Amino acid sequence: MLKRKIEDTLTRWKQDPDRLPLIIKGCRQCGKTYSVLEFGKKYYKYTAYFNFVENEDLSAIFEGDLSVDHIIMLMSAYLGTSVRFIPGKTLIILDEIQECPNAESALKFFKIDGRYDVIGTGSLLGIKGYGRSTKRQVPVGYETLVDMYPLDFEEFIWAQGIGQDVIKVLEDAFGKRKKVPEALHRRLKQLFKEYLITGGMPQVVDSFIKYHDTGRVLELQRGIVRLYEQDMLKYAERSDKARIVECFESVPRQLSKENKKFQYSVVRKGGRAKQYEGSIQWIEDAGIAHRCRNLSALELPLEGNAVNEEFKVYLEDTGLLVSMLEDGTVYDILAGNMYTYKGAVIENYLAGVFAKMGRKLYYFRKDSGLEIDFIIRYNRKITPVECKAKTGNTKSTRTVLNHPEKYHISMAIKFGDYNVGMENGILTLPLYMAFLIRGV
Repeated sequence: MLKRKIEDTLTRWKQDPDRLPLIIKGCRQCGKTYSVLEFGKKYYKYTAYFNFVENEDLSAIFEGDLSVDHIIMLMSAYLGTSVRFIPGKTLIILDEIQECPNAESALKFFKIDGRYDVIGTGSLLGIKGYGRSTKRQVPVGYETLVDMYPLDFEEFIWAQGIGQDVIKVLEDAFGKRKKVPEALHRRLKQLFKEYLITGGMPQVVDSFIKYHDTGRVLELQRGIVRLYEQDMLKYAERSDKARIVECFESVPRQLSKENKKFQYSVVRKGGRAKQYEGSIQWIEDAGIAHRCRNLSALELPLEGNAVNEEFKVYLEDTGLLVSMLEDGTVYDILAGNMYTYKGAVIENYLAGVFAKMGRKLYYFRKDSGLEIDFIIRYNRKITPVECKAKTGNTKSTRTVLNHPEKYHISMAIKFGDYNVGMENGILTLPLYMAFLIRGV
């Protein structure tokens, strides 16, 4: 059983006496259903589970009368004697709730009634207008929305037997800017390479831990990629279907360029923004990818200086990105060549780390050649973040640090294949430590 951080979120929700119905949103296959079912087993006597994808007829439960008594009567008739509906002791799970907008409308009545806890999950809830053809209104102020992601690196090493005692050693090294003990450093570097090729999809991680078969890993990952493309063809507007798939499939090519700015001409020769803008938004709203926007200036607020027309696109799961690259990439990474594809895999990993923290993604690039991989707000200050190989230079970062009168930046972070260190305003960290860059 994989330990997930969402468990703490669910526990805090359960402990809140004024809790609202909970909606967990996330990309396909990130573990939403498994996590809420395990939560139900642990904290409730009964769990009433309904999946609107597996059984479209379930939507009939939410047609017409949405009073809680009426809904419970129909639910109990459907489930029979396997589940009892007891106030305070029965959890109701509405899986893939986006398939039944009336079910989301009913959350208001469950909150007002107060007898039953309800959790909904959805893979496509972020899609603008998706599933909103109903005349009923989705309740505002009657649900708590939580994002869930594939496993991050910390969750991955938990699954590999790394305990909290080791995490504390890393936190101590990070806080005191001292090197991680060499034996532990080597172990975590190896686990990090494994994380790059597996990513964080629970089914993939579980398979890798059991078999360490990278062929099986690739097969599972490519199956998820096909599932995503099937969703695009099934759920997108007819005129957008092919364009969304084209944009998605172009991401590895976009990131393999020296200048990783997303270019519509790479999607298709002669491609223009007006043809594909909605396609990129669809992929982002579905939780499959993240947009990283360029900044016009290194000033706060970052959002106020974002250039919407200039952006890079990173996939939510780095393992899926690796599976979309050519065969042999897995071997390259395990052999230590983590900067293959011009650093695309490492950049994608860092983008995922920051996105899972709830950070919006930004970078800084000027026509003069000045380019910094990521810009974050850290310790209430603008902080450049770069990922470099041991031999990689940090010319752009040093330029920014050497001109404080212009950029007002005093510290930068550089991730790479080395231990902790601090020199000339640049904090160097091993890549596996990125999950410790918490807070703003």
